[in-house]
Formats: sequence, structure tokens, C-alpha cells
Amino acid sequence: MTAHIALIKGDGIGGDICDATLYLVNLALRQVGAAALSVTPIDAGAAYFQDTGMDIEPHGEETAGACDAIFLGAIGLPSIRHPDGTEISPHLRLRERFQLYAGVRPVKAYPNIPQKLADPRTASIDFIVIRESTEGLFHTAAVHNRSHIEPDSAVEETMRITRKTTEKLHRFAFNLARKRRAAGKAGCVTCVDKANVFTAMAFFRKIFDEISTLYPDVDTAYNYVDAQALDLIRQPWNADILVMENMFGDILSDLAGGLVGGMGMAACAEIGDETGLFQPAHGSAPDIMGMDRANPMAAILSGVMMLNYLADKLDLPAYGDASRLLDHAITAAFENNNVRPMEFGGDMGTRAVTKAIAESCQNLPAGL
Repeated sequence: MTAHIALIKGDGIGGDICDATLYLVNLALRQVGAAALSVTPIDAGAAYFQDTGMDIEPHGEETAGACDAIFLGAIGLPSIRHPDGTEISPHLRLRERFQLYAGVRPVKAYPNIPQKLADPRTASIDFIVIRESTEGLFHTAAVHNRSHIEPDSAVEETMRITRKTTEKLHRFAFNLARKRRAAGKAGCVTCVDKANVFTAMAFFRKIFDEISTLYPDVDTAYNYVDAQALDLIRQPWNADILVMENMFGDILSDLAGGLVGGMGMAACAEIGDETGLFQPAHGSAPDIMGMDRANPMAAILSGVMMLNYLADKLDLPAYGDASRLLDHAITAAFENNNVRPMEFGGDMGTRAVTKAIAESCQNLPAGL
């Protein structure tokens, strides 16, 4: 059986990093004896909008939903906007259409990547931000046209927290905690909110408490979002799983990415009940498009997550083997200082980084 993915390369460096990721994903699959992914390309993004007046090709959303997963490179160009000044954002609509409620942002310190904090414990950073991705303050994001606008006078945005989605989000976090504990991690879920000020956040925490009773084996903690931002600078090595509202997750996941090298290492999965979307969390970087300077690591790490997702969704153990193989290859390449992206002051562009990880992958036993 072969997994079928929708591929949206998008804008800027999206094509370069997607090509790198698919090359390595298929290499890992081949090494464990599995067939390459079946890929359906879909045109979408700001450049496509400029050419056609549409942000995604006709029936593109339906095509994406019919696949086992969606992989996205990057969307957006600074010179192309809607008349109201907002970005071209078909990916936000994909989140809502397929209810991709669990935004998973791993934050891990790899060897030989410049660290922003001097404390040696920074090298042990390994936690996950889980960002609810369909509601919260993004409920009235421009792409959804839900803002209450008084022309040139005032704009009201709404934070929406529903029981249905929040229950699923917290269950996802607790199930992930069990998996991490089984893998030797702490397995503690921290509810990050602002329950002392907002009724919506108090409701978010109330549901967290209710779901936690179903997982008595999982440790829990609480932190207000402002205190959590401080703790990500003060003691990020103590974090494990942080679950939070959409806007909070958008901000804190980028802050967290800065602790372990920057957005070039910021992988992302957005998981729903029926499908998952995988993408690097960085932008399209049109200033280096086609120059072989982009750091493909965030996309490649997102590819690792996609393989693991497909293994579970389709009951394909070989995909899990390929995910572990590629993950180990990445770690080994950094440990041996064989990956030196230009983003971090190194001497390696997109193709060189991809080649180094491919060589690392080929040097590892397939049965990891």
C-alpha cells in the first residue's frame, strides 16, 4: 500500500524545500523496503492568486481532502495582498475546512546549532507546543470574514472556544503525553491560558481539568501565557507538552523556535480527525528563492512527522520505520557537524544540506 499526499509547494522557497523533503522521505521509504509516496500537486498561494485571481486551483481543497495527508511548502509574498491589506492565506481555510484542530510544534535542540541561551541546559530542550488551530482569536481571521467592522472607526475580533474542539485538543495532548512518557520523556501536560482574565480561557481550563481525570497517569501543570513566555526564556528545558489557544500558540511557538536555532528548524503538523497538514512554520523568503540558500530543515522535520502520521493512520509500520530512520539520520548529521545551514552562518545551502542528510540516512541500518 502506498500513501497518497497532496503537495502544495506555494510561494518563494516552497518549491526548493518541498523537493528536498520529498527526496529524503522517499529515500527513507526505499531503505525500509516501502514504495515511494504517491503525490498530487496542487497550485495555490500568492503567485497563483496574482496570475488567476484565485488563491488555490479549482477544486484544490477537495483534491487535498481526498488524499491521506497534505504537505505544504510556504504561502505568501509581501508584494501581493488582498485589497484590505491581508495576506493570501488558503492554508487557513484548509485548517477550517478539515478541522485541523491540533497544531503540533516540536521544539528540540540539535547538536552544533547555535543556541540563544548561555545556560548549558539549553542543549536538552525537547518539548512540544500544541496550538489549537481552528478557533481562538483566529476564528475571525481575515480569510473567514467574521470580523465586526465599523468602517474606519473600529474593528471587533472574537475569541471562540468550543467544548467540542477543546475536548479533542486536550485528549490529543494527553495521548501524546502517554507516548512521550513511553519514550522516556516527562509526559507532563501544561495548560497555558489566561484564565484569570478571560472567561473563554477559564472555560478552556475547565475542560482541561475534566479531560485530565480520564488520564490519571499523566502529570498536569498550569501556567498563564505571560508567565509561560518568561519560563521559555528562564527554564525552557523544564517544558514538555504545552497546550494552548490559537493566538497564544502562534506567538509562543515562534518564540520557542528561536531558542533552538530559529524558524529554519520550526516543523509543524496540523492534525484533524480525517487528515493532517504538514508544513514548515517559517515564511516563503522570496528574497532567496531559487538561490540554493534556504534551510530545508523545518520542512524535512515536518516530513518526518508526516511519515509517522501516515504510519498510524494507514497502519503502515514501514512508514514508522522510515520516520525513525530519517529522524536518526538528521540527529547523526548534526552530531557529526555534517549539516551547517547558511541560516546559522554555515557554508551549506539547500542542496548540500539535503545531500548530507541523505548520506547520513544511507549510513544507518534500516531496522532502527
